[in-house]
Amino acid sequence: MSNRYLSRTLVVQTLYEWDFRSKDRTLIPEILAYNFAEFAPDFNDNGFAERLIQGAIDHQEEIDTYITKYAPEWPLEQITIVDRNILRLGIYEMMYDEDIPAKVAINEAIELAKAYGGASSSKFVNGVLGSIYKKILPEIQEKEDRLEKLHQEKKIREAESDSNEKEEGEEKEDIKKDE
Repeated sequence: MSNRYLSRTLVVQTLYEWDFRSKDRTLIPEILAYNFAEFAPDFNDNGFAERLIQGAIDHQEEIDTYITKYAPEWPLEQITIVDRNILRLGIYEMMYDEDIPAKVAINEAIELAKAYGGASSSKFVNGVLGSIYKKILPEIQEKEDRLEKLHQEKKIREAESDSNEKEEGEEKEDIKKDE
């Protein structure tokens, strides 16, 4: 399980409990701390889970508007708590998180729905997030382009680093042969 997937899992568990208990924002740090202690005691995600939860909560009203608009057959309170909070996390990452490409947000939400939702949760989450993505793509295209450029630059740096390491290794071998 990747570190970010584990963080997202803890986020969904925290949002689920928060939503189930009372939606009292002051409880979130306590719930998240409990989930970390219970399910990932030695795990440090450098604040990734906290950032996701804070973002999803800060934008909850707007996010819930997207859910009701793109899942019109399902009133918000009739969507299962798990699916509702997976959607909240996915929409937050897709729309507001500047470091997560929209397609990654969608794929991660689908994986969470497969793992923690019901039999049709992944299809439901995919349908809602896919519809939003198609509609908002022009609005987030700049973010997507920037993230793609960063990804390509990282690949180039890694390739150059691998090439330099290989050359250094070959030079050391040549030196050994000369001795």
